[in-house]
Amino acid sequence: MEDADYAAFVEAAWHRHLRTATLLTGDRHRAEELLQDCLVKLYVRWRRVAAGDPHAYLRRMLANGNVSWWRRRRRELLTPDAPDAIDRRADPSGTPHEPHEELRRALLALPRHQRTVVVLRYVEDLTEKDTAAVLGCSVGTVKSQNARAMARLRTALRESQEVTL
Repeated sequence: MEDADYAAFVEAAWHRHLRTATLLTGDRHRAEELLQDCLVKLYVRWRRVAAGDPHAYLRRMLANGNVSWWRRRRRELLTPDAPDAIDRRADPSGTPHEPHEELRRALLALPRHQRTVVVLRYVEDLTEKDTAAVLGCSVGTVKSQNARAMARLRTALRESQEVTL
């Protein structure tokens, strides 16, 4: 019976949490790996977690798992320098991007902690208090990180509009 409950939870929650993981990691494949790793860990704890809110538990696992992965990898992977100027409205083939692509790119350009706060607050629709609980920080930290992130997003989106004009 517990396996059936777990399978039903995964089936119902997969797309929702994959979207969150994709926004946290910035990469669909990495997001799938992260989600699968977290779901394996969740299965081991399912009996205890199922009595509470498994979605909240999985969200916290995703946020913490992404931080752990990022910490392990940051010393191992070198990132290329960003180009000086890019056309944000079209890819190299000249195909225009969807309007939400601008926002996705700006979101992925945020520092990891700011991006995590924005995803939890606006994609997962958590309160400041709940976001602080997931991240293990104070509400004030969530507020300041959110304010900085929103300022960066506004600037990035304003600049992308100027490039296209």
